[in-house]
Amino acid sequence: MSEKLKSMDRGALFMLISALLGALNGAVAKLLSQSIDPLEIVFYRNLLGFIIILLTLKKFSVTIDTSKLHLLFLRGFFGAVAMVLFFYTIATIPLGEAVVLNKTSPFFVTILAYYLMKETISLRTFFALIIGFLGVIFIMKPFGIEISLEHILGVLGGFFAAAAYATIKRIKDIYDARVIMLSFMGVGMIIPLILSIFTPLVTLQLYTNPMIWLLLGLMAVISTTSQWFLTRAYSISKASIIGVVSYANIPFAIGFGVMLGDLMPDMYTFIGIVLIVVGGILVSRK
Repeated sequence: MSEKLKSMDRGALFMLISALLGALNGAVAKLLSQSIDPLEIVFYRNLLGFIIILLTLKKFSVTIDTSKLHLLFLRGFFGAVAMVLFFYTIATIPLGEAVVLNKTSPFFVTILAYYLMKETISLRTFFALIIGFLGVIFIMKPFGIEISLEHILGVLGGFFAAAAYATIKRIKDIYDARVIMLSFMGVGMIIPLILSIFTPLVTLQLYTNPMIWLLLGLMAVISTTSQWFLTRAYSISKASIIGVVSYANIPFAIGFGVMLGDLMPDMYTFIGIVLIVVGGILVSRK
């Protein structure tokens, strides 16, 4: 019993560290967005990550099954779009709100699982979905005013993140985790590259400012370390417990956001955060 509790505590601790690092990663992205375009952040962040993963493949070779390449590409596409939308909302709205809106992904995962994988939705899960989306409404504050495009894009980011997670469930036993990450980072480079070639919206510049590259490198290290702690947390503790602890990155993100100049959440935003957390906890519990 004590051994099980010890394992559970380690899992919760690892998830707490992952949540802190994830919020810090968002803070670095917000800091970078003051100097470069969010799409450039996505491009260079994925470029550095792509190089790191390729170096690991040199030491440990993997085989690639070509029968499900379309699903591998879809995972990369959904994940890359989710990252683009997330970094854009980080740059345009308070960090805490951007993180909370991205946390709607568990609700979309449940809905996609119902329609695509024919999983059942219990009455409790149904009410959890309602609670969660009520939280989104409070954060977007549509009470007699125009709904913010940035908040809509934040929710869309949560949807695409959920689509990426759903695709991972289909290919996790077919492809090595590093191959899946390469598909995500590869498409994450291609999207900004195409936009920079065919539209005037994005220009990819080769920056000479060492501080920008230092922050981009820091992002790559922080996000990779955060993923490692998250993976370890899920491997040694129950998913329902880890899912609850993962919401700790919301207060961390709010704290980092305030340090970077964001205002403290108002009453409506705070109510929305609480509703999304409660709904997310209910969805994550079996």
